[in-house]
Amino acid sequence: MKAPIGWLAEHADLPTDLDPRALADALIRVGLEVERVESGAEDISGPLVVGRVLSFEDEPQKNGKTIRWCSVDVGEDEPRGIVCGAANFAAGDLVVVSLPGAVLPGGFAISARKTYGHVSDGMICSVRELAIGDDHQGILVLPADSAKPGADALDVLGLREAVLDVAVTTDRGYALSIRGLAREAAAALGVAFRDVEAALPPADGAAYGVVIDDRSGCDRFSARALTGLDPAAPTPEWMARRLRQCGMRPISLAVDVTNYVMLETGQPLHAFDRTRLRGDLHARRARAGETVRTLDDVERALDPADMVVADDTGPVAIAGVMGGASTEIGPTTTEVVLEAARWNPPSIAYTARRHRLPSEASRRFERGVDPEIAGIALQRCVDLLAEHGSASPVAGYTVVGSPPAAEPIRLGAALPAATAGVDISRPQVVAALQVVGCAVSGDDPMLVTPPTWRPDLTHPADLVEEVLRLVGYETVPSVLPPLRPGTGLTPAQQLRRAVSRAVAAAGFTEVLSYPFVAPAVHDALGLPPDDPRYDALRLVNPLSEAEPELRTSLLPGLLAAVQRNLGRGNRDLALFESGLVFLRDPDAPPPPDLTVLRRPTEDEVAQLYAAVPPQPRRTAAVLCGARRVKTWQEAERPADWSDAVDFARVVARAAGAELTVRAAERAPWHPGRCAELVLGDRAIGYAGELHPRVVAALDLPERTCAVELDLDAFPAPQPARAPRISTYPPVLLDLALVVDEAVPAAAVLHAVRDAAGPLLESVRLFDVYQDVQRLGRGRKSLAFALRFRADDRTLTVEEATAARDAAVAAAGLATGAALRS
Repeated sequence: MKAPIGWLAEHADLPTDLDPRALADALIRVGLEVERVESGAEDISGPLVVGRVLSFEDEPQKNGKTIRWCSVDVGEDEPRGIVCGAANFAAGDLVVVSLPGAVLPGGFAISARKTYGHVSDGMICSVRELAIGDDHQGILVLPADSAKPGADALDVLGLREAVLDVAVTTDRGYALSIRGLAREAAAALGVAFRDVEAALPPADGAAYGVVIDDRSGCDRFSARALTGLDPAAPTPEWMARRLRQCGMRPISLAVDVTNYVMLETGQPLHAFDRTRLRGDLHARRARAGETVRTLDDVERALDPADMVVADDTGPVAIAGVMGGASTEIGPTTTEVVLEAARWNPPSIAYTARRHRLPSEASRRFERGVDPEIAGIALQRCVDLLAEHGSASPVAGYTVVGSPPAAEPIRLGAALPAATAGVDISRPQVVAALQVVGCAVSGDDPMLVTPPTWRPDLTHPADLVEEVLRLVGYETVPSVLPPLRPGTGLTPAQQLRRAVSRAVAAAGFTEVLSYPFVAPAVHDALGLPPDDPRYDALRLVNPLSEAEPELRTSLLPGLLAAVQRNLGRGNRDLALFESGLVFLRDPDAPPPPDLTVLRRPTEDEVAQLYAAVPPQPRRTAAVLCGARRVKTWQEAERPADWSDAVDFARVVARAAGAELTVRAAERAPWHPGRCAELVLGDRAIGYAGELHPRVVAALDLPERTCAVELDLDAFPAPQPARAPRISTYPPVLLDLALVVDEAVPAAAVLHAVRDAAGPLLESVRLFDVYQDVQRLGRGRKSLAFALRFRADDRTLTVEEATAARDAAVAAAGLATGAALRS
């Protein structure tokens, strides 16, 4: 909202020596967002004068364009010759001329230059070139006799006056008016405020017939009528100047008056050509198949949810958004019907977005307008059109409908002080609320009735905010809350941090991805339809229609990160992520239907939590390219399934646990290169090489590997204990066991370790050997390095051999292993 300071001063007793920046600072102190203080003269320098077009000649050009060679009186001894490409002016019109030496907004320097066969000694300006509007279809024509040739155009256009540019938030619709901003300025400076006033005739319904068919979309509709309007009457220059200062283009007297009053009062109005209306005006919902051609000359198909203004022929306006072309004010209009309605804010917001048709009217209606200002706004329009357009008011004033009265709010007198932590007395609270426009009664608690122009005040907290912003946010002290002794990180936080540090130290890079996925990703990963990961939860209002589902696995986000990195030339990747996944619970109850009018009950909160889907925390990684790059010392080693398994082991070590690895089959991994990760007797994840079809579907490098495991399955990490270090020498023994090819090496290793007893310090698989002639078909040899040591003595070979033999026997019973001869 742009507001000229001179216009504000008509409604607030601003000090005559008040600096515009000081006024802006005062408004900011009371909670408004003043983006800038601007003046149209800031970016203009040099001679900018009023000129009168004495004569012109139309000269067609070879490029198909017609230019005008004009003779313009700029108040000098001789007229100047100026080339102009516009054609919306006539001889005798007053225009704005920038003479050589002038610099217009954007650094556009004006000089005498030869063009189209003439030396153009200046430029006739449009409103866009002066940066006071967006119209570039023609040059700016000033009202007749508004100035003399040679007069300073900056003064004539009012460009030297400071204008506040205020960003109005959605809860402060009243500030989209001079009336609202002047009230705020008066409150901020502690000066008197003068509201817009007008004497209203009695509401007798005689101005024009009005019917409200849908009270949910419109609760009040007011109308006035005029006749005898002079369609050629010009808009007075002072009004046109203010419209331009507020960023609006003057069009015609009737239209300009409605726009002017809207800016002044905040009530959008619409003017109909009365001779084009047929029957009463109806405020109703659109009917299926109805269309309307709006003022921008676009035929728009209406939705049954749209509110419209209609007569007997059908819709003549999209209510609260834009009028229709069939009843617009034209160059021959002499009879006018003015309407001022109060439309349902959400309905107008949906309609404006549905038709992609934002307007000054819809901005105000969707924030809420004052239902009691409509009559005054209509009377202001009637008075201005009668004064400047020779119109005669038609007897009568139509008002249909009555908005609901505002409910009083109970406010404890001490609540503002308790909220802010500063002393605010009851008289201060009452004074601040009365400045806002509230009616206050009662002692404690007080009954506060919000003014009609503040529909955002519905709760005691809203009133507290009003009191605090007027008392001054700067009075609220900056006091840090007392520091309470804490217990440090929770066990779950300790686990997550330990895992992240360990995995990063192992050479993986952490990424964060959105938890939203496309439905097609489940098929790309090869998940069967009966897989719980396939049945993802769908969002009602997703950020992107392309990704409307919540992830059931971390792999889609990681694989998308891999794709982005590959597209940017990063081929050797080891990425990991820890985060929540969202699983469907078929037994979950439906969520309760909550209201914003009261606090939820404990039962409703319990039902709400019961409806929340399970969200286990997972950690996952994806590897592709080289795990070890080639150097002059080492050969390149590509990432493979064992690196994915190593990631899981790093996670387990960080959690103080140990995993068992065994062969498995699970999408999206390769059936023969997939490992199941087992903690205790529970499978908590999978690792291995992705299936070739998955790699092809997602355009990934061959043999891309992935791992995902349940982080919540790990127990809370225990405090680290220092290991016992023996000072006695170890006994090193090697053990080779022959087993069936299908037996996992991990099963043999666990059997050996469990049976070797407390003397075994470590066991490590260092060789896998297969030979059909020596071992037989389907057999393999596993070689383990065993390290025995005692804490209190030097271990003998016999003791170590006995422990080894016990391990061999146990492995034979558990896996069928035999000692290799």
